[in-house]
Amino acid sequence: MKYLVLISRIIVGVLFIISGLIKLNDPMGFSFKLEEYFSPSVLDLPFLTPLALGISIFVVIVEVILGVLLLIGFKPKFTVWSLLLMIVFFTFLTFYSAYFNKVTDCGCFGDAIKLTPWESFTKDVILLVFILILFYGRKYITPLFGPKINWSIGGVALLACILFANHVLAHLPVVDFRPYKIGANIQEGMSVPEDAPQPVYEYAWRFKVNGEEQIYITQGDYPSVDGEFIDVETTEIQKGYEPPIHDFTIEQEGQDYASRVLEVEKLVMVIAYDLAKSNWDAFEEVAKVTSEAKQKGYKVIGMSASSSDMANRVVDTYGLDFKFFFTDETTLKTIVRSNPAILVLHKGTIKQKVHYNDFDELKF
Repeated sequence: MKYLVLISRIIVGVLFIISGLIKLNDPMGFSFKLEEYFSPSVLDLPFLTPLALGISIFVVIVEVILGVLLLIGFKPKFTVWSLLLMIVFFTFLTFYSAYFNKVTDCGCFGDAIKLTPWESFTKDVILLVFILILFYGRKYITPLFGPKINWSIGGVALLACILFANHVLAHLPVVDFRPYKIGANIQEGMSVPEDAPQPVYEYAWRFKVNGEEQIYITQGDYPSVDGEFIDVETTEIQKGYEPPIHDFTIEQEGQDYASRVLEVEKLVMVIAYDLAKSNWDAFEEVAKVTSEAKQKGYKVIGMSASSSDMANRVVDTYGLDFKFFFTDETTLKTIVRSNPAILVLHKGTIKQKVHYNDFDELKF
């Protein structure tokens, strides 16, 4: 039992630290995932939506700290109980998401590792087993150091997490795991290889044969049945290839200009997924930066999911010399974790991407 506890201690501790640090690198992204869970179509807890970012930061820091405490063997009773309660809650959540197909990606490892709902649930069940081993064998969890060193390690870990979270929120994630990272080409991200796997569908054909209803399963062919056709139910049993970027549009008055805009050699995108929630003070700097960019031959466009009335209001208020196009809010949130933000592109390749706090770092 002693060695089983040791193995479980290392596995759980390392996984919690890795999972927590990946999400701590992008707490804004994790908060968007929590908003999805809080939505009426999932858990129906809309009153928690405004608190999503705070909850996100708290959860990921706790995740990291518990992993650290487990590895150093400090406060084993508190640590194991906390791990057990956390994993029970998340196991329920991932099962709910998988069974009812509510959230297609739990966000357990941020954008670094994508897991299907059932993969997320399986992962949590395995972790639950390891944590139960720790729970029943917690007497074998002994501290690696004395109380003073353990308190120091815990304190340093907590302070480091807080400082790191503050840094990525005030700027951008240190490591960008998304398909819109610097150096990525958006057109290439949207392309589908010729030999890409195609989706596989199963067809359940319902016929009335000799007065009784019967179902015939095929992979698409119409079954040879001597009977009266009633209906057919189609089920996707294997997903086909989905390009990393599959929902990118630049629309105005119902027309998509993405293919045309992404061919521009010198392009500046001002992105604000929701102008009503933007840091409006930053648009004074946006006006200066975009004016400088246009003087140097750059084409400047805005991209937002807000209404044209809201976009025109911002343009008029801050004297912006460019127009806003419509792009899906989720897409804009994926592109950059800042509202507003600026991207610089060359023929669809992202050369620069900055938070509104870092507009002074742009180079044209």
